[in-house]
Amino acid sequence: MSFASDNQSGASPAVLNALMQEFSRNGTSYGTDEATKRAEDKLRDVFDCDLVAYFVTSGTAANCLALSALGDPWGAVLCHHQAHLLRDESTAPEFLTNGMRLVPVAPFAARLDADAVAAQIAAMPDDRPHNIRPQVLSLAQSSENGQVYTPVEVRALCRVAHDAGLRVHMDGARFANAVAHLGCHPADISVRAGVDVLCLGATKNGAVAAEAVIFFDRTLAREFPERMKRSGHLLSKGRFLGTQFSAWLHDDHWLDLARHANEKAQALATALTSINGVRIAMPPEANEVFAVLPRQVCAQLGAAGIGFAEWYGDAILPDKIELEREILVRFVTSFASNETGVAAVTLAGGVLSR
Repeated sequence: MSFASDNQSGASPAVLNALMQEFSRNGTSYGTDEATKRAEDKLRDVFDCDLVAYFVTSGTAANCLALSALGDPWGAVLCHHQAHLLRDESTAPEFLTNGMRLVPVAPFAARLDADAVAAQIAAMPDDRPHNIRPQVLSLAQSSENGQVYTPVEVRALCRVAHDAGLRVHMDGARFANAVAHLGCHPADISVRAGVDVLCLGATKNGAVAAEAVIFFDRTLAREFPERMKRSGHLLSKGRFLGTQFSAWLHDDHWLDLARHANEKAQALATALTSINGVRIAMPPEANEVFAVLPRQVCAQLGAAGIGFAEWYGDAILPDKIELEREILVRFVTSFASNETGVAAVTLAGGVLSR
């Protein structure tokens, strides 16, 4: 049973059924179709505002193309030191932005803090054109450390960014899980809080391959279709992306899927704590569980067929890890996680605890 990534799950039957129906139809090309228009209208309803949205097949494409529309090649993007954008998207950000530099906000902490962002901006030299200046603040919701920013925190971060002339980008690969955790309106941690562009991910949460780049300020979307075309991300049969989003958003299906994943994360955390020597590194707030495991337990869980991912050793945690005998790992649940998988961990925990 693998908890290595929510990318490993399949797709929601509702999304697949909608795709199957669309496969039998004809439609216009390159996002001019009715399915794409319906998806954009649904997003306007979900966020209760006017917006313009474009659909791509990967989170990397969504994030990097969005950043390219928010700043200049000689600008900088401020982000968390463990942001997916910084750690796991290779040099795609630099490539698709034509050279923007990613700058981690210091001092390093488990999440971005408005005061730390303000201090980072103030500390960066401003002898133009010799020094790079920040133009974008990038947030991840939920974060790469499984943290969820509250509406108050998002507003504070956006205020600091906007006061300094920065735009705010949000990597929303697990945005649905954050909304489900907070029980808030989706707009409360996005457009109402000051986010300029949200990259809303559906792939990890029930879609086949579908991500939306949502511009809450239409002026920022100028020439975005040209950016998509130039980078090879303008699909001729874009209606298959719009179709997925329409089914995913219908009747809050996206939030039902996320709630299920979050609930299974809580159950998994409980199962892990039944194993001697295991401790939860940070209380799970979305669908990621970070745990500190004795190395022997790590090996035994692997031998029992429980999949998980070894995590970065420099993650900021409340407690220190004794690296000689312990290891930080990440477990990720999804809409497809079930009681059988959690029970397998519980069973392994019972064996290991004896």
